[in-house]
Amino acid sequence: MLDIKWIRENPQALDEALRKRGANPESQKLLELDEARRQHLTKLQEAQERRNAASKEIGKAMASGDKALAETLKAEVAELKGFVQEGEAEERRHDAALRDALARLPNIPLDDVPEGADESGNVEIRKVGEAGRKNSAREHFEIGEALGLMDFERAAKLSGSRFTVLSGGLARLERALGQFMLDLHTTEHGYTEVQPPLLVRDDAMFGTGQLPKFAEDLFRAGDDHWLIPTAEVSLTNLVREEILDGEKLPLRFTALTPCFRSEAGSAGRDTRGMLRQHQFYKVELVSITDAESSIAEHERMTECAEAVLKKLDLPFRTMVLCTGDMGFGARKTYDLEVWLPGQNAYREISSCSVCGDFQGRRMNARYRAGGDKQTHFVHTLNGSGTAVGRALIAVMENYQNEDGSVTVPDVLRPYMGGLEKIEAVKD
Repeated sequence: MLDIKWIRENPQALDEALRKRGANPESQKLLELDEARRQHLTKLQEAQERRNAASKEIGKAMASGDKALAETLKAEVAELKGFVQEGEAEERRHDAALRDALARLPNIPLDDVPEGADESGNVEIRKVGEAGRKNSAREHFEIGEALGLMDFERAAKLSGSRFTVLSGGLARLERALGQFMLDLHTTEHGYTEVQPPLLVRDDAMFGTGQLPKFAEDLFRAGDDHWLIPTAEVSLTNLVREEILDGEKLPLRFTALTPCFRSEAGSAGRDTRGMLRQHQFYKVELVSITDAESSIAEHERMTECAEAVLKKLDLPFRTMVLCTGDMGFGARKTYDLEVWLPGQNAYREISSCSVCGDFQGRRMNARYRAGGDKQTHFVHTLNGSGTAVGRALIAVMENYQNEDGSVTVPDVLRPYMGGLEKIEAVKD
């Protein structure tokens, strides 16, 4: 959430940032809501002050024996009391209207983010490994079905479209990928492993920016909970409504969880295979920092995600997203795109974003630096470290063999009981 004081002082900067994101200007509407609220608060404060003064005057009038004045003052106090009660209700309505308008505003891009309308405006900043189409390279679903270890028809019977049943070696390979990523981030990158709830309340979804604007992208679970679309929600909200010791920042959390997304608006896209699922596993990275450290932490987090792909020896490229392709809460985002020879294309496998104090304000999460009486909103970052299902796809396509088998990457073999190759199920 953006600071209304900043908007008051920089209305043109807000509208310019929204323009870069492909959104309409909002400063005039917000300033009108803010002014109406402030004018009402002034009237309410004046009424409260007059009520308090009149209450004191009643005592003086009674002490001097002026009953007529006392009764007049009592009537005035009663009228002011009613006005204040109604005014407080009106204040809550003004607060709610302004808060709702602010809650729907996206974050302000950093100055070095390239301007662009969509993914065509994204900029490659580095490339690792050789991306080449292998002879007769097949897509992951062709490989998985031929192995007899990836079943979309049975998944559809159970749950409908955009679900998958994995079995045998592929099920173990997916599990191995998740465990490998967790071990890497906790032992080499300094993240603390967390096993968070998969069901969260409205306040948690609001804190990280999924609500109120993106409810259609989520799965509701009863009246009071939502299934998490990413562990970012649970991990970031660990510090909600807290004041942290600035000396203990940054906090770094990681989790391997299922994620649930409705994929609203993706009809007709990636309908074959596992690329776009309603349910998938992901290793999430979250950092909570002070204001001065967040930009450097963004570079560090991206390197941690890249390390996963380097150790798996998967070709990839790192892109900085343009203003029109960034997520709602991000100030800057790096996407890691892994090479899929079956598609002859790079596809996203991780997004690492720095959000500034955008989520900190929504969560009312603050920190106090040593010796400083004033508190500041925390800065938050999140990234995929990485998407496990997409990593499985990348391993299958990059390690496929002409005989239909899939070689297990060296770094995963300890998690696979030493298995070197996944082969077709024998009848």
